Amino acid sequence: MQFIDEAIIHVKAGDGGNGSAAFRREDGVPRGGPSGGDGGNGGNVVVVADNHLASLLDFKYKRAYKAARGEDGRNKDQYGAAGDDLTVRVPIGTVIYDQDSGEQLADLATDAASFVLVRGGVGGKGNIHFKTPWNQAPRTAEPGTPGEERHVRLELKLLADVGLLGFPNVGKSTFISVVSRARPKIADYPFTTLVPNLGVVRMSGERDMVIADIPGLIEGASEGAGLGHQFLRHVERCRVLLHIVEGTFTTGPERSPLGDYGTINAELRHYAPGLADKPQVVVLNKCDALSEEEVAEHRRAFAAAGVELLTMSAATRDGIEAVLERLWVHLQRSSGS
Repeated sequence: MQFIDEAIIHVKAGDGGNGSAAFRREDGVPRGGPSGGDGGNGGNVVVVADNHLASLLDFKYKRAYKAARGEDGRNKDQYGAAGDDLTVRVPIGTVIYDQDSGEQLADLATDAASFVLVRGGVGGKGNIHFKTPWNQAPRTAEPGTPGEERHVRLELKLLADVGLLGFPNVGKSTFISVVSRARPKIADYPFTTLVPNLGVVRMSGERDMVIADIPGLIEGASEGAGLGHQFLRHVERCRVLLHIVEGTFTTGPERSPLGDYGTINAELRHYAPGLADKPQVVVLNKCDALSEEEVAEHRRAFAAAGVELLTMSAATRDGIEAVLERLWVHLQRSSGS
C-alpha cells in the first residue's frame, strides 16, 4: 500500500433547508391560517480516528467532501428532515490544520476520537412562525443558512514508542527488520527507506514496544534537504529516540560518528524546539566491521561529550538485547512506571 502522510481536502457542511410559506386547505377549516413548516438543518462533516487505517491514501483520490442538505419545509406544518452528518475516517495520529490560517484544529491521537470540521446550516423558519394578530396570513418564510466550508490540511504523525534516527545507511532498516516483523527495503545505497516503517518488538516477560523507522536524515533536513523534512514529524510523538551511528565511513572520510550525532541533533533542534531534548539512546552499529581499538576510541569521544555510547551489530545481532533493554528502561521512566 502506498504511504501518504499529508493531504489537503475541501469540506462543506450541508445547507439548511428553506422554510415553507403554505396555507391550510382542509375541509372544515374555514379561513385556514399559515401551515408552512421549517426547513431541516444541514449535516455536519465529522472526522473520526480509525485504528484500521494506516495512511491518508484515500485522500489522494478524493479531495472534496460534502454533507447532506436539510430538506425544505412543507405544508401542513411539516418540518423538513435534517441532513445526515458525513463521517470522514482518518488514521490515529492525524493532526488537522486550517489550510488558510494555519491554525491547528484537532489532534486525533486515540481511536474513535472525533472532531466536527464544519457545521451544517440552520433550517429556515416557515410562515407558521410569522402569524400575528395584525397579519393573519403571512407569506414570509426564511431561507436556510449555508453550511460552513473550509480547506483543511491533514498530517499523519505516526504513533510509536521509539523513533529511529540516523544518517542514511547506518543500519536503521536492518535493525528494525531484526527486532520486529517489519520488512523495509535494505540495500547498500542511500535513502533505501522512502516511507516510515512501524515495527512491533516483542520482548521477554510479555513486554512490547512500537518502533518507527523514518527515512535517513542528512544535514539541512529541517530545511528540506533529502527526505527528512517530509518525515521528521513522525518522531515528534515518540517517547524515546534511538540514535544509530556507524564508523565504517563508507560514505566518506569527512564523517565521524560523533559528527553525525551532532549534525542530526542540530537538525532536530532546528525543526522543532525541544525535539532534541527527548531521551536518546545512542548506539554505534556495524561494530563487527570495526576493531576493538576503533570502538574504544569512539566510546571515548562520546564520553568526552557527556554521551554514553552503546555498541551493536544489527547484521550479527550482537548487542541488540542490551539496546532493547535500555530503551525499555527509558520508556518506563517516561510513563512514570
